Amino acid sequence: MPYAEGRIFHDADAHFMETPDWLASHADPSLRERLGRLHLSGVPESRIDRFMDKLRAQQADPDYRAEDQAQIMLRKNWNATGSFLKEDRSQALDLLGFSTQLIFNTFLNSQLLDAERSGDLDFAYGMARAHNRSMLDFCGVDRRLLSTCYVPLCDFERAEAMAREALEAGADALLVASACPATHSPSHLRLDPVWAQAQEAGVPIVFHVGGGGELLDPKYFENGLPVPPDFHGGAENFRSVDYMAIPYPVMQTVATLILDGVLERFPRLMFGVIEQGASWVPGWMRQLDSAHAAFHRLEERLQKLSLLPSEYVKRQLRVTPYPAENVGWIIEQAGEEVCLFSSDYPHVEGGRNPLRRFEASMEGLSERARQRFYCDNFAELMGSRLPSPA
Repeated sequence: MPYAEGRIFHDADAHFMETPDWLASHADPSLRERLGRLHLSGVPESRIDRFMDKLRAQQADPDYRAEDQAQIMLRKNWNATGSFLKEDRSQALDLLGFSTQLIFNTFLNSQLLDAERSGDLDFAYGMARAHNRSMLDFCGVDRRLLSTCYVPLCDFERAEAMAREALEAGADALLVASACPATHSPSHLRLDPVWAQAQEAGVPIVFHVGGGGELLDPKYFENGLPVPPDFHGGAENFRSVDYMAIPYPVMQTVATLILDGVLERFPRLMFGVIEQGASWVPGWMRQLDSAHAAFHRLEERLQKLSLLPSEYVKRQLRVTPYPAENVGWIIEQAGEEVCLFSSDYPHVEGGRNPLRRFEASMEGLSERARQRFYCDNFAELMGSRLPSPA
């Protein structure tokens, strides 16, 4: 019996767990030495090889694998089925009961952004290319695994070329940073060829947590109190204070795209905000409309919009709430069109039973609203990239 059953579930946020040589092995030869080995959060460099050998032996142990079904939502990170061994991911999908999963990296978003801001374009686009090859390789084992390929927006011509390269290679979504590029707005007219290609291909633009840069001034954490553990028991992930800042970069970026007319110019282009919460969405939609009302008379760009900003949100933006959020309230306030189901598999943050928490918060909502949350809104986001049912 799968974890999820009784309807079609599309998982808008899932991950692979990179291994130390993951990125370099997919890079152009000239870049491999510079990329080096990936640092794995919480694992000292001196122990990485032993750590990975133990994990591979564990995944090859018949007794361990005999518990895959019972443990499908309990084992996390590298311990989970199909977390880093691509040949096992189809089985994981069967045991989860999800029709599709939109796949993201685990450790690379912040590194991709750092490279994009480094000023070294060869390095930035070379790293993105290695990421995209690794993504397509992992997802290539099963059409139900939907790939996200990174496009740095720091250079207009290279961004256009990278989008073309990723789409021709089979990308199911184009991943861009939530943070603003270093030298221009994400809404710059010279980025229109990126959006045009995605719209023509029926491929969405997605933003994921980790691509927003430094969320808070680190002085916020100089509070005289003991450092609390994060989800992983370490010191390198989110806690309550920086959790509050997670949506700020993407709120500003998507607002800029809307107000500067990108969604007006590309009305069939869909956008997804993934693993950045959704409680902020209703108030943000109202603030967008307030900005439109306050500045419409003065700004020609707003006069060119054929819809209210909040109407673009409902038409073209989809967002994943966290299981701890009140999804029923978000849907009531923002509309049935906006929210997406996600599991965050195999990450600890996804919890052991996100379905139960989502269902509890949606008590009283209509079946239509639930159907949109679990299935239909994701189908709208992915468009032609959603595989046909078997």
